[in-house]
Parts: sequence; structure tokens; C-alpha cells
Amino acid sequence: MVTPAPAPTLPGISPELQSRLDAGLADVEALLEARVDHADPFIAEANAHLLGAGGKRFRPLLTLLAAELGSGIGPDIVAAAAGVELTHLASLYHDDVMDEAYTRRGVPSANAKYDNSTAILVGDLLFGTASDIIADLGPEAVKIQSQTFIRLCSGQIRDDRPCPPSEDPHGYYLGVLADKTGVLIATAARYGALLSGCSREVIDVLIEYGERIGIAFQLADDLIDISSEADVLGKAPGTDIREGKRTLPIIYALASTDPADARLQELLRQLDPSDDHVAEALDLLRGHPAMDRAQAETLEMALAAQAVLDPLPDGEVKAALAHLALRVVQRNQ
Repeated sequence: MVTPAPAPTLPGISPELQSRLDAGLADVEALLEARVDHADPFIAEANAHLLGAGGKRFRPLLTLLAAELGSGIGPDIVAAAAGVELTHLASLYHDDVMDEAYTRRGVPSANAKYDNSTAILVGDLLFGTASDIIADLGPEAVKIQSQTFIRLCSGQIRDDRPCPPSEDPHGYYLGVLADKTGVLIATAARYGALLSGCSREVIDVLIEYGERIGIAFQLADDLIDISSEADVLGKAPGTDIREGKRTLPIIYALASTDPADARLQELLRQLDPSDDHVAEALDLLRGHPAMDRAQAETLEMALAAQAVLDPLPDGEVKAALAHLALRVVQRNQ
């Protein structure tokens, strides 16, 4: 296993809050390691494969921060944060099978290291483990986990299919992101507020904030998939192009009426592009105005997430949440 990294330094927070976040994340990491362990050595290894590769632990951090708006970080908060992170990890095992990925977080993906069947089953096992953790937190927490899982899977199904001709590609895509990414990040914040005794008004603010920041997070990931090289990304760039996904920059490039974009549009419409074609499309997209337009919209979504926080009392936690909204969209800058 990896040594857990401290919580990222957030501007404007006290050393005391920073220390509580660091300690909370260390507790989350210890619980994750304990719960992915298994009596069968092979299952234990496969369970821990992506956990050991590291990760930003963004969702657990959000749970811990949200709890600071209430009674603070305690065992239930740590458990909820671990449950959300395991749900996220489980979804990555399934994502890599769907994407036919070879690497994840700079290491071989589970499907590449083992096989598709193992990756799917381990993902299912991790989903079950996450639900087992959440089950100890009460009926409302279980209901939230179930509803989150339904939306997450619905979003993945819709993401794997083309936008229906009768729907606007832009609106359809944002709806997909709200389900496949936004809902779990919203749940991370929701658990922190709910289990620390926050008012319903505060919980509702954090749900909306979490969903918006989740959409912004995925929009930024989509830009990184185009703009970054493999050694930075930890996996091959251009995955969305290879799979025919219509992410925001691709939607905007395909909508262009500039004759100079004909070659790029031809490449983006190919059903099974070669590696050379993907590389060519990446070169053309990286300098295209569609990237600037998508970047601007990503920032707008982050600023909208910040604005949702207005009803919260001013203080270091609110300031940290506002900073996080920008941090998630500035990872490729």
C-alpha cells in the first residue's frame, strides 16, 4: 500500500483545520486498506490494485470538509468517506473494461493485469464492500448510497451510447456528467453534512455544490484527456476520441462551420480510428478554439459551484470549499 498523502494545502485555513483533515484522511486510508484486504491472497491483491496506485482522494476530502460545517470529523464521517471512495474505485475497474484501457494511475489497469472478468467481479466486490460500510451508518445513508449507485450506473450507460438525434448534444452531455460523476461527489459532500448534524438547508447547499463541482471535475478531465501527454495523464490520451465519445471540445469542434475543420471533423466521426488518426485529431484539437470554449465553460461551472456556497456562513471551511471548486478545473493549467 502507499503511504497516504496529507490533505492538500488549502488557502486561508488554520493549521488546526489542516491537521484535522490530514488525520482524517489518514484514518480513511487505514480503513480502506483494512476493508479491501481478503483471506484469499489473489482477491486481496486485485482488490487493492488501484488503491495501491494512489489517487487524489478528492471525494473523502470533501466529506471531511463538509463535516467541519457541523460537529466535525468522527468515525461515521471517516466511514462515509471510505464508502464513497470505494464506490469511486469500483467504478474505475468497470470504466477500464468499458474503455479497454491499458493503464490507470500510471500502472496497468486491472483488466490489463488480470482480465475483463476479474476486473468486473472485483469492481462488483468493491461496490458491495462500500455498501457494507454505508449500511452501518443508518437507513438514510443506505438510501442515499442506493440512489447514488442508480444514477451513477444510468450515467455510465448513457455515456456509452450516442446522444439521441432528438436531443441537444450539449444538454445531453451535461446530464450524463451530472449522473456519472456529479452525483457521487454530491454524495460525498452530503454525507459529511448529514452525519455531522448540519441543517437541511446546509445539506441541500452542499448537494448542489457537489453536483456542480462534480460536473466541472469531469469537464476538466475531458480537457486533460486531449491536452496532456501519457506520462502526465497516467494513461493514453485521446481515449474519448478513440471511443467516439462526444465531450465538450469535440461537440464544439463538430459544430464548427469553418471549412478548415473538415479534416478534424472527419477524424472525429471515424468509428474505429487508428492510433495515427487519434494522434492527428489530438494535434488538431489542442490548438482549436473549441478547447478555449470548453475551458471557459468548465470555469463557469466551477464559479457556479462557488456561488451556491453563498448562504453558508463565512469562514475557513467555506473558503476551502470555494477554493476546491477552482482547483478541480485548474489541474491541466
